[in-house]
Amino acid sequence: MFTGAGGGLLRLRRSTTSSLVLPALIWRLMVYYDSLLVNAKQVSPEVECTGVARFSLVQGSTFRVGDKMAALRVVVLSGNGRALLSTSKTTKTLTAKMSFATLPRSKKIALSTLGVVTAGGAGLALMVHQSVKASDLELHPPSFPWSHAGPLSSLDHASVRRGYQVYKQVCASCHSMDYLAFRNLVGVSHTEAEAKTLAEEIEVVDGPDEKGEMFTRPGKLSDYFPKPYPNPEAARDANNGALPPDLSYIVNARHGGEDYVFSLLTGYCDPPAGVTVREGLYYNPYFPGQSVAMAPPIYNEVLEFDDGTPATMSQVAKDVCTFLRWAAEPEHDQRKRMGLKLLIGTAVLTPLIYYMKRHRWSVLKSRKIAYRPPK
Repeated sequence: MFTGAGGGLLRLRRSTTSSLVLPALIWRLMVYYDSLLVNAKQVSPEVECTGVARFSLVQGSTFRVGDKMAALRVVVLSGNGRALLSTSKTTKTLTAKMSFATLPRSKKIALSTLGVVTAGGAGLALMVHQSVKASDLELHPPSFPWSHAGPLSSLDHASVRRGYQVYKQVCASCHSMDYLAFRNLVGVSHTEAEAKTLAEEIEVVDGPDEKGEMFTRPGKLSDYFPKPYPNPEAARDANNGALPPDLSYIVNARHGGEDYVFSLLTGYCDPPAGVTVREGLYYNPYFPGQSVAMAPPIYNEVLEFDDGTPATMSQVAKDVCTFLRWAAEPEHDQRKRMGLKLLIGTAVLTPLIYYMKRHRWSVLKSRKIAYRPPK
């Protein structure tokens, strides 16, 4: 209970649940509307309460309860009632400025220096990044519409078969595939009999025999693809110091995958004006450095496909890229089939699991726990 200067009374009733919250809320209301009183009277000058007692509560200021209620009514009607329990942005900004102004001189200098250095470093990093892009002469491969690129698309196994033929007749003279065996071709691109025939075409050094001597035998399905060179040193010596990479995982080892390999195989061209290429190298804008030691490996009619497909340069490159994708991911088709089965199973089980969850936890989540003191 407060007693005003004119003898009026302002009665504050307490409740058992808000004995501490209500006085604090009223105090904030009084402080807040003390600053809004003038604005409230300007908005609604006809609101005037006379005969209401005055009382002093905040910092010795005297005001009328009627004026406070009028200010409250105007603010609520104007839609600004949410600002009662929040701090204004102006107050926060002024507080931040005052807190920075009260800092010592050394801290001000340190903070200012930190801001300048941070902004300068960010600008320098952006400039360097742009300069690197401007000096980058490497041509990035475009994205081609591969038939197996879709989420539910499988490899073209006829293309895989032709791609193996390209590798065997064109690429195998320099590049190895250490992680592929003839048995991997069975059921993918060749039958078991065809794969055995391919394996028997090579001679494998095996042994030792009963006399402790090494011997040669025809290849078997369990044998891996033969290597073109016995060791890396022999490979470098035969290629002017360049080591031909293994092609087992080449599409995963190069940025761009089969897009990069296709662009590299079909991207040989004459160097532009002003660009010189050393002897023994070939210009290819898709290769880092634009000079590659590998001569153009494919061209139109470089071989004849067994199924009669025209062996154009783009067709040969497309087939060998499809074969290399299968070589890097033999589980490609199986993985997508399992993913489709997983999606179907998830779609069936999700509603059932949701129903079981609601049925099991609805009782626990909707119950109320009440404390009843002893009588």
